[in-house]
Amino acid sequence: MALPLVLILIVAGAVAFHLASPWWQTPVASNWQQMDDALMLTLVITAVAFVAINLFLAYVVLRFRHREGRRAAAEHGNKALEAWLVGLTTVGIVALLAPGLSVYAKLIHPPADAMVFEVMGQQWQWHYRLPGKDGKLGMTDVRYMGAANPFGINPDDPNGQDDVLVEGQEVHLPINRPVKVMLRSQDVLHDFFVPQFRTRMNMVPGMVTSFWFTPQKAGKFEVLCAQLCGIGHFNMRSYVVVEDAGAYASWLAAQPVFGARTTAVAAGVVPDVAAGIDPGHQGRLLAQSRGCVACHSADGSAGVGPSWKGLYGRMETMADGQTVKADEAYLKQSIMDPRARVVKGYAPVMPQQQLSAADLDALLAYIKSLGGPAPP
Repeated sequence: MALPLVLILIVAGAVAFHLASPWWQTPVASNWQQMDDALMLTLVITAVAFVAINLFLAYVVLRFRHREGRRAAAEHGNKALEAWLVGLTTVGIVALLAPGLSVYAKLIHPPADAMVFEVMGQQWQWHYRLPGKDGKLGMTDVRYMGAANPFGINPDDPNGQDDVLVEGQEVHLPINRPVKVMLRSQDVLHDFFVPQFRTRMNMVPGMVTSFWFTPQKAGKFEVLCAQLCGIGHFNMRSYVVVEDAGAYASWLAAQPVFGARTTAVAAGVVPDVAAGIDPGHQGRLLAQSRGCVACHSADGSAGVGPSWKGLYGRMETMADGQTVKADEAYLKQSIMDPRARVVKGYAPVMPQQQLSAADLDALLAYIKSLGGPAPP
């Protein structure tokens, strides 16, 4: 008698939990209410199946329980029952798959007037690119990828010279305008996901995937990586800011373009440093945008990698037992080739970095600003 009661309590508890649970979706902020509708339909169908199966199981256990003088007997070849089970299962699977496939078909076919922007995923940061005044993104190739050209834009393609390369981890979009998102990965599997937009898509190395949406609410929405992409996955975040057309135009005009950026980097000039911003401050912003802060703390707290607080000039013990001073030469080598020397007690998980000389100097300036070892 106890087992049927337990099954009934499980059903009642599960239904009550879902009805009273605070863990529902965030309010939708795009045109994809259909995503919520498909999800709710799936939830209802699976909930009905869950309740029906468990209550039926409780009935069977109670009705055909073992009693003195009665024994259960197996029955084989009930064609009517098998036909009902096959039919109901087929209807249930179709009801589950059809809405999702219908919505997905719409998700990957954007309107003809949709604006385009590109997202490049890289451990553990996001890069954003938008077309310039010509409305076209330049052609790309892995041969051209580097510190100054993370997208691999072909420098000989005229359509790419005015491509807008977003500075930092925040991209802006105009409200109520369809947007087609082109997705690429530079290293491993990532997933671009904004919960409020109800859209997400895997980013597969060697492939270009895409989806579209129309942002319908102004605000600042967090971007998450929804695929486990390494030890810094939890900190691979950025933001999408949805605003009116005027504010978007002002923001877009302030972003650097590929042609000018390439010329500045080739000349050894970093625009922000040239404008008089402290290199240490520039290095801090770079560490945040490049995902360094996911593993290296600036306050001495333990992390995946050594803390940068008090690191410069400190003696570090390597995995092979040697002792090395954390001077400029060591830090540059550790940043550009992190597996050449690994600090004792830490795993060799840091990916190789592609940084310009100016960016590397800015990072070193930031590390220096966090102090050196305490005096004896």
